Amino acid sequence: MSEHDSSSVLIGYLSEVRGDGMEARLAEHHSTDIPLITIDGESILAGNIGSYVVIRQLDINVLALVYKMWEEDRFDSSGGVRHTDRYISLIPVGEIQNDSTFIRGVRHYPTPGAKVYAVGLKEINAIFSKFRSYEFYIGQLANHKDYHLSLDPRALFGRHFAIIGQSGSGKSWTVTSLIQHTVRAMPKAHLIMLDLHGEYCWKDEAGQVQSAFPKEMVNYVDAMEMEMPYWMMTYAELIDLFIDREDKGASLQMAFMREILQQLKRKEAKEIGLNAASIDTPIYFSLAELYMQFKNANEERKDFGKTKGALFGQFDEFLVRMQSRFNDVRYDFLLKPKKCNHSGAMPDLLRQFIGLGKNKANITVVDLSSVPTDVRPAVSAQVGRLAYEFNYWNPKRREFPITLICEEAHAYIPREKGGQFDGTKKMMERIAKEGRKYGVSIGVISQRPTELSETMLSQCSTFICLRTTNPDDQAYIRGLVPEAEGDLTDILTSLGRGEALVLGEAAPIPTRVQIYRPNPEPKSNDVDYYTGWREGPDDLDVDQIVNFWRTQTRK
Repeated sequence: MSEHDSSSVLIGYLSEVRGDGMEARLAEHHSTDIPLITIDGESILAGNIGSYVVIRQLDINVLALVYKMWEEDRFDSSGGVRHTDRYISLIPVGEIQNDSTFIRGVRHYPTPGAKVYAVGLKEINAIFSKFRSYEFYIGQLANHKDYHLSLDPRALFGRHFAIIGQSGSGKSWTVTSLIQHTVRAMPKAHLIMLDLHGEYCWKDEAGQVQSAFPKEMVNYVDAMEMEMPYWMMTYAELIDLFIDREDKGASLQMAFMREILQQLKRKEAKEIGLNAASIDTPIYFSLAELYMQFKNANEERKDFGKTKGALFGQFDEFLVRMQSRFNDVRYDFLLKPKKCNHSGAMPDLLRQFIGLGKNKANITVVDLSSVPTDVRPAVSAQVGRLAYEFNYWNPKRREFPITLICEEAHAYIPREKGGQFDGTKKMMERIAKEGRKYGVSIGVISQRPTELSETMLSQCSTFICLRTTNPDDQAYIRGLVPEAEGDLTDILTSLGRGEALVLGEAAPIPTRVQIYRPNPEPKSNDVDYYTGWREGPDDLDVDQIVNFWRTQTRK
């Protein structure tokens, strides 16, 4: 055991230098069974995985992170006595300048033989000092529990971010804690969350809305009660909804729909005083009238029924598909609006959606838990597009940025091409590519990054990685982060619940952090089998379950 009391302690010597990493041999007195050292009054283990070290040589001061440790035996040539050398692998993350400021990236590499020093809180504080000024704290450093990590909110929210981790790793915990501290640090934040499982806002047995956020800061929207009227959809989205692109008559159906929509929207524009209207202008039109125009063209006959019209029988597939959509109760929120059935309803809808209604709120939670799985992509696409379009046309977009939080994003922004969620995927990818210019960013949360859109993840500048044991997911995450930091993903399997590896622009250096426990906590969806199988009900109201099933109602 060796103890020292200074701002840095010599623990070893550099033995190998590569462009993507370094290796060092620990000094013999730090290769014991308890290699304890004391720096700045704190006791730590020399070369502990996840700790920081500084390599010093002349004017070179390279900060590195320990990610691997091992031992090698060697024998004394004279007496055959065995000695054990202990080594650590290092990932260089930046340089400490002469004025104690820190810059990312390594420009001057040391040579083998350079001294390796353990780093104390004083030097860590110098590295993180710029970020601490934001006072946007999210957790404690894993190796220095007394030190609290602050991220750069400009980089985190302004350049998209991803929270990745397997089921049970603490994603909901992390998301809730992150949003709670976001609102605390920035009281005028504007966030819209797609909540797929009712974890962040939910109704209790008495029908009262409960939330993981302060009531005065949250705007709860039940997706089944929310109206997202069809007339606010773009021409491309209406095509995805009503036209099967693989149908041989799809191109004719699309052309005719364009023509009819132009007619209906010009008529509405004239009535509300608009000088002109494009195919995508969000103004009201009658869906029944659109249907009748197709039906009339499909059945048109001339010369007292002797001659068929030019489009006779061309729209059979379209009419069946449109009728089936209209008769599907799951699409009522979209196709049968009761409140938003005129153009003048749009401002009030947007006020509620953005959190600027009667009760102004920082967080709008769109509860999708009661929405059938195959309809969720349509709702998600509409929510994303409304957020994007709202700020696209908002002259104060720079003062009113919005972040869209996409829970379980792989479910509706998939990696596969040409699937049933293609329309949603393209909309979200458009926000990822162009949204930053108009004050709209995305935070994606997923347990399967390999199934999530590559375009979406490639646009993220910060990754909060929780425990991930799947080798394919680990390899994928390794490919997303800078090459020099890729080896850090090896520690993802050892992270505890709520513990994360923060990589990217929002953190000064790759950092292992214990996320603060959220207060209040989200509603856990983990089923307690033990209690359920010991104290659960002896009987169930199966008739009620059948009724809920048939009416698509979840409790």
